[in-house]
Amino acid sequence: MHPIKTLLSWSSGKDCAWALHQLLKQSEIEVIGLLTSFSLNSGAVAMHGTSREMVQAQAEALNLPLWAVDLPWPCTNIEYEKLMGVAFAKAKEAGATHLAFGDLFLEDVRDYRIKTLEGTGLTPLFPIWCGEKSTKVLASEMVDAGFGARIVCIDPKQLASSFVGREFDHLLLKDLPSGVDPCGENGEFHTFCYSGPIFKKSIELHNAGIEVRDGFCFMNVRIGKDRI
Repeated sequence: MHPIKTLLSWSSGKDCAWALHQLLKQSEIEVIGLLTSFSLNSGAVAMHGTSREMVQAQAEALNLPLWAVDLPWPCTNIEYEKLMGVAFAKAKEAGATHLAFGDLFLEDVRDYRIKTLEGTGLTPLFPIWCGEKSTKVLASEMVDAGFGARIVCIDPKQLASSFVGREFDHLLLKDLPSGVDPCGENGEFHTFCYSGPIFKKSIELHNAGIEVRDGFCFMNVRIGKDRI
């Protein structure tokens, strides 16, 4: 059998890293690259706020090519879908038949993914789809498996800004207020994954300070000699 060539939607966080971990366990699947969109205005991943340099470091540590899509700012949904459509066409040309996502339980997001891929020749995959009640177990599994991640963005309307920069570990999971999803699937927080069993090497990080932008609290993370 020929391997199922799959492109993975990559945001730089723990969920997409866990999705990759699960895909790599399946011998019939060949992950051909990480698909990431960057804002031309900031040069960073939307919401996570992580730079292209950081995502490129992840791709190199994972030994996978980075498929970057540059989005204008502001970016309408029509523009977004057009630019992503170009990326989907290139994926097909490269032999891809599937596009995987690290979504967990948001049905509207899943439905949008499926609709967006209609007619592209790419089949959506959701390798870590688990349901809202299962994310507490899933979060613990990520930590126990040895994945290292830091909270790099917080929605202060849902979670205190003091959580910015914290390690995604069992202590964090214990300290999260009730009502906050343990994986942050409702947008409470976003992470940057810097190590784990799928990484050839750990990415060393430097805390360049915390700032508030567009109503969200971000940790400015840079590659450095001292891990934060």
